[in-house]
Amino acid sequence: MKHSSENTVTDKSPVQELTDTRGHITGADWLARYSSSVLGVFGAPQRVLVRGSGCLVWDADGKEYLDLLGGIAVNALGHAHPFVTSVISSQLATLGHVSNFFTSPTQIALAEKLLEISHAPAGSRVFFANSGAEAIEAAFKLARRNAGSAATPRTKIIALEGAFHGRTMGALALTAKEAYRAPFAPLPAGVVHIPFGDIEALRAAVDDTTAAVFLEPIQGEAGVRPLPAGYLQAAREATTAAGALLILDEVQTGIGRTGKWLASGDTGIVPDAITLAKGLGGGFPIGALVTFGPVASGLLTAGQHGTTFGGNPVATAAALATLHVLENQHVLARVRAVGEHLRAGLAGIHGVTEVRGEGLLIGFDLDADVAPAVVQAGLDAGFIVNSPGPRTIRLAPPLILSTEQADQFLAALPALLQTAKDAQ
Repeated sequence: MKHSSENTVTDKSPVQELTDTRGHITGADWLARYSSSVLGVFGAPQRVLVRGSGCLVWDADGKEYLDLLGGIAVNALGHAHPFVTSVISSQLATLGHVSNFFTSPTQIALAEKLLEISHAPAGSRVFFANSGAEAIEAAFKLARRNAGSAATPRTKIIALEGAFHGRTMGALALTAKEAYRAPFAPLPAGVVHIPFGDIEALRAAVDDTTAAVFLEPIQGEAGVRPLPAGYLQAAREATTAAGALLILDEVQTGIGRTGKWLASGDTGIVPDAITLAKGLGGGFPIGALVTFGPVASGLLTAGQHGTTFGGNPVATAAALATLHVLENQHVLARVRAVGEHLRAGLAGIHGVTEVRGEGLLIGFDLDADVAPAVVQAGLDAGFIVNSPGPRTIRLAPPLILSTEQADQFLAALPALLQTAKDAQ
């Protein structure tokens, strides 16, 4: 069969033409076009990035940056990882999308792998989505299905002050930040936020009207705040006694981010569900809800939830490739070692008052409200970091970050802090 010239692949694809750093379109040009074409929900972008390799990225003007944010804990294996790239390309050339009327070998294999690494008991199941917020929405519906009988309705869902679970309506109801919530009120009802880390407040709040408790083992958007020792165990005891679900949001902390498959993995507790996303696809969009055991897994039945793109062959192939590299190239041990080295180095820098986190999810506080200025100074010096608060810097680099790259940032940080303070 002859193909028309309309289907002929040219020497250079439209994407290559747009991202060609030898071209005449500057970063400023792109940003001007952005402001007149893209809805401004994120504010003005800091840079126009066109290329990445490992832990490095380059902008439209050719400047190089050490990426210490990893797309907010997404790029687990850095940028353009050759194995993940080859798997995605091969799968897309074989079978890209089939809808949820069908399944694929990659979807089934990934579900089995997630059940394995999460040590889920018999009867556990996986639902695939496209993002962390969608995984949380599925978990929210799971909680609603645990509503109980009409005589004893379970209308309460508990989350923590400082929590961030996403921006879709159900996820936003769980998110604590009032600035995110207020413009969209009224949100889905029944969510109660209790003080962070207060075990007695938790025990007092969980009763027979509680459908579920949602917890992040480490709160990322609140500045990398780990739950105190014993909190997850107390939550499991309280929810079990009340017949409520314990749902752990491991969207940011899961898939090796803390040097373990799950941040909650060494606590000995078995939740009723966990949510995953971000690093799972190594940069390719995918989310998952893992329901633990037959009771929780039976709450959502045929027709009660769905997705068009979730669990598609390409996304699940990307996730399988990411997990393969993490497991077979001993990346988790490296995360623990480099993370410990980085935290120790940060603790010795003048102007850093506290260092928190685990593995390569790190937050550190400063002695002045200069964190946003540090982010800007870092960009100017070739480092990408994030400020979730006026005194807090967050690091969530690719899990392949080397000790040498960590040392580059540690060596530069004192000058970045001074530049930020001088700018006040």
